[in-house]
Parts: sequence; C-alpha cells; structure tokens
Amino acid sequence: MIEVKNVQKSFNGKEVLHDVSAKMEAGKTNLIIGTSGSGKTVLMKIMIGLMQVDSGSVIYEGKDITKMNKNELKDIRKQIGMLFQGGALFDSKTVEQNVMFPLDMFTTNTYRDKLKRVNEVLDRVNLTDSNKKFPAEISGGMKKRVALARAIVQNPKFLFCDEPNSGLDPQTSLVIDKLVKEITLEYHITTIINTHDMNTVMESGDHIVYLYNGKKQWEGSNKEIIFSKDEKLNAFIFASEFLAKAKEMTMMEAKGKS
Repeated sequence: MIEVKNVQKSFNGKEVLHDVSAKMEAGKTNLIIGTSGSGKTVLMKIMIGLMQVDSGSVIYEGKDITKMNKNELKDIRKQIGMLFQGGALFDSKTVEQNVMFPLDMFTTNTYRDKLKRVNEVLDRVNLTDSNKKFPAEISGGMKKRVALARAIVQNPKFLFCDEPNSGLDPQTSLVIDKLVKEITLEYHITTIINTHDMNTVMESGDHIVYLYNGKKQWEGSNKEIIFSKDEKLNAFIFASEFLAKAKEMTMMEAKGKS
C-alpha cells in the first residue's frame, strides 16, 4: 500500500496540489483521474520520488519516502515497475533486450536466469516467440505489452502506469486494461494508473481518486461512481450524451430493483 498524506506542491507560486490525501491499495488497480492541469501527473511523479513535496508525506508500507536519502530511495525504486505513456522502448534493442534491460541494470543474475525470467513475462503478456523482433516490427498494442513485461520483470511490489491506453484503439485498450488488472491481482501489486480513458475507469477502477484544480474532489470505486452526486465528477466522467444516458439507465434499473 502507498499512502499520500496532506501533499502540497507549488511551482513559481502557483499551487498545483493542495492538501491531497489518498490510499493506494495493494492488489487493486488504483486510478488517478482528472482533466489536464488537475495535478494528476505531478502527484504521480511525487509518488515515484521524481519530485519533492512542499509539505506532506508519501508512505510506502510504513516508510516515508519524502524523508529518505538517495540510497534509501534507490532501494524503494527497485521495487517499482513503470509503464510509460509511449512505451519508451529502445528502438535499437530487440523485444528480449528491452525486457531484459532492468535485469542487466539492477541484478547480477546469469544470462540464463535473466532469459528465463524474460520468457516468463513475455509469455504472461501473450508475446511468446517475439524475442528477436524490434519495436519497429510490432504493433502499438504489442509495444505496450512489451513495456508492461519490462515493468514487471523484476517482480515489483508497486506498478505505475502513465496513460497506458494512449494511442491505442478501443479493442487493444481493453486488452491492456485486462492484462494490467490480472497481473495486479495475481501478484498482489499496488498498481497506480494515471488515465483519462473512461473504459479504464469503468472496467478497472477498483479505487479511484478524482482530482479537480489540484484538490481531491472525490474518492471511491467504479461501482460507486455511477451513483455519485458530485457535479464536477459527473461533468467529467459523463461528459458525452451516450455515457450520461448509460448512467441514467443504470440508476433507473437499480431503483427498480430496490
């Protein structure tokens, strides 16, 4: 679990995060949502330790990373997997080499052991027999799965995903959502997803934190979000006419059963 307590952050006198507190639970997909400029990317960077807070705490299983020195923070980061928005694969490396990169950097394992682990995670994301292909030779969805395999290759306790469905078609997005959710449950990972994708919110949102103008406006699950009366949240989630009607029908159906 990761706990954010009373986090505040400003840039050049402009407050970006104001007194934000939330718990990111282990074994669940925890979503941070909000419009552009709401502070969700800054919050994620603070949680990873890439930005310092002005005040407040970020606690990993009882340890406050805002008070750690470089070596202590480095130890925590070894337990973190990161799925970047664009995948961030090395174009000059094969799929196998890309996934093996963290093992090369942070372990002293033999090549045989590293290759075994690489094949395990590639199989888990349904990319068996793709080892020798280069990023230019695979689809956008496959690139995201390679990036996900790399993110979990060291068995992280914490998995951060920055807009994992960016640039993907709706069908491929659902595949990525399903994979992330399954892996989170299987390995009991604390997964944090920064997204504006409504399919991800409704399909994968075990725990959702909605930021509005740098403040936590709402917190709950994808089951609770349908019945929320928060006007700002509803304007964001159900902005389209289709989703607004879907919410109305769901609420009418629930009322009829009660």
